[in-house]
Amino acid sequence: MDIATIIGLIAGSGLILWGMISGASLEMFIDYPSVAIVIGGAVSAALISFPLKDVFKIAKVVKHSVLFKARNKTELIKELVHYAEVARRDGILSLENSVREIDDEFLVSGIQMAVDGTDPELIEAVLESEVEAIEDRHAQGKAIFDNIGRFAPAFGMIGTLIGLVKMLANMDDPSKIGAGMAVALLTTMYGALVANLVALPIAEKLGRRSAEEIMIKNIIVRGVMAIQSGDNPRVVEQKLLTFLPVSQRPASDEAAEAA
Repeated sequence: MDIATIIGLIAGSGLILWGMISGASLEMFIDYPSVAIVIGGAVSAALISFPLKDVFKIAKVVKHSVLFKARNKTELIKELVHYAEVARRDGILSLENSVREIDDEFLVSGIQMAVDGTDPELIEAVLESEVEAIEDRHAQGKAIFDNIGRFAPAFGMIGTLIGLVKMLANMDDPSKIGAGMAVALLTTMYGALVANLVALPIAEKLGRRSAEEIMIKNIIVRGVMAIQSGDNPRVVEQKLLTFLPVSQRPASDEAAEAA
């Protein structure tokens, strides 16, 4: 679980609530029609912008942003180097036994194609096509929250304009102008909150999650292709370590980098 997302939502919400109740009543910040205009309007815009099936995946996308656990890249590289050692020592066909113990379906697919003697160019094309498909699916989820983050403030402004029109149409009692203005401004506040505390931060988190997962897939692609070509395990390791920052590489690699 990504605890940072939970902490951020709780901390942000807590600070806003603290600001609301400091010297004021929380009730004055609650207006259900304003909530309906902002949330309903933003969701409606998403429904217009995207297919219905994609919008219905919002809950799954949010779950992915919170529960996603990135695979350790260093451990993955060690695993791929191990397979390279086995293939170098016992032949690539010996990896067929290892396939049964691998949990990653993408890695299994790549190694299985290599074991089956599939043409290297075809292996690379199939794996890279899968990476592109994953990237597209991630982009769709991020785009929905970018869309909500863009339209929520706009609907907040629309709600404010509706409130101002209603207030100006009933100017007979000047004592009610202040209260009417306050209610009108609430939709602008709700729109800003939905966009800047929820939608846009989740979109940014999904973008980072996607980048991390795509990097993992690219490491696997490069590893499988190196194993298939019969590269020396040390060469395989050197190729894959280029995906890591220098600070995360083994000490020996850092020394080589400094030299």
